[in-house]
Amino acid sequence: MRLGVIADDFTGATDIASFLVQNGLPTIQFNGVPQSHDDVSAQAIVISLKSRSCPAKQAIDQSLAALAWLQQQGCDRFYFKYCSTFDSTEHGNIGPVTDALLAALGETQTVISPALPVNGRTVYQGYLFVADQLLSESGMRHHPVTPMTDSNLVRLMTRQAKGQAAVINAAQLDKGAAEVREQLNVLKAQGINYVVLDALNEQHLLTQGEALKETVLVTGGSGLAIGIARAWATQQQNSDAEQAGRPQGERAVVISGSCSQMTNRQVQAYRQQAPSHEVLVERCLDDAQGYAQELCDWVAANNEQPLAPLLFATADAQQLQAIQQQYGAARSSEAVEHLFAAVTRELKSRGWQRFIVAGGETSGVVAQSLGVTAFHIGPMISPGVPWVRDIQQPLSLALKSGNFGDEQFFARAQTEFSA
Repeated sequence: MRLGVIADDFTGATDIASFLVQNGLPTIQFNGVPQSHDDVSAQAIVISLKSRSCPAKQAIDQSLAALAWLQQQGCDRFYFKYCSTFDSTEHGNIGPVTDALLAALGETQTVISPALPVNGRTVYQGYLFVADQLLSESGMRHHPVTPMTDSNLVRLMTRQAKGQAAVINAAQLDKGAAEVREQLNVLKAQGINYVVLDALNEQHLLTQGEALKETVLVTGGSGLAIGIARAWATQQQNSDAEQAGRPQGERAVVISGSCSQMTNRQVQAYRQQAPSHEVLVERCLDDAQGYAQELCDWVAANNEQPLAPLLFATADAQQLQAIQQQYGAARSSEAVEHLFAAVTRELKSRGWQRFIVAGGETSGVVAQSLGVTAFHIGPMISPGVPWVRDIQQPLSLALKSGNFGDEQFFARAQTEFSA
């Protein structure tokens, strides 16, 4: 049996791929829909898109193209993966993409399961929590692209999508997989299209996986993948798969574009341990190519350190607001992305082979600039963040979503997983 995963951003794709590997399913990840139709030898295939915040039609077209390719590979079970904080607007893109995938597969019902308890994302009575805060009271309410001001997944999904939503709560999950399957059938008979699943702990995810192992389409964060993989996996060890993705290369760099609360803390901690250089938006706008060369020269000059040098555009909420007011949110974000793309290409040409990157958009830019199209999943640095190794090039990457990892993530990625 093969699982096809359609992920709406790059770090989200590596997030779910790492949980699939860790829980027994050999997995290969592709950056974008592959152009080749050659058979892929893996029990799970993950395709990363950049469809989280693009126009809804573009997100739908990309997702349907990924679905068609996965079907050609023989996949008969599918997983639409989005962020554990349900990053979206009132108009999409989670709802529109889910509707399009259901229609393409001839299905009328799926589940909504963003929970990842190990990283503090839980769902209770259909409300999404980040640690001990409602989503709408967490740092996500200040997200520059998809500010999350509502925590109720039923309301969020109903506003975005065409159908109706309901909840299977924690008490029902405590009764086991059979109860969940029965409730899904009851809700389906009532015309419910999207079933929000509570999850307060990993056992709830395992119950979900057992209940949903024959479901054609599921949607969620990476946590549900733990349950799905455990329900499917055999006793075959996955150590070979992790070994194939271990980091390699001698020269490393840390690049941070995320402005999340955790990444701010990680940058602050790492700046006490290694050389760091702040990326200035005005310089990106004035002379991106010349500025990129200047930053690469700085990285090269600071390479002979115990820990890799850090380039960061990370800012706290107040700084970010000031930058966006001065330069515009889209303009400043694009300028930094273009700068990081130029830096990445130049460092690769100078022999850099290990890239530790913070931020979903930044990770996508770095991977694209490196020409990474597919890679092996390696050992997990933090829950949902593995090292990965390019299948064709001597390149290794650690790509983390903004809020993932602990404060020492950047250092541990190097000291605990040496090349």
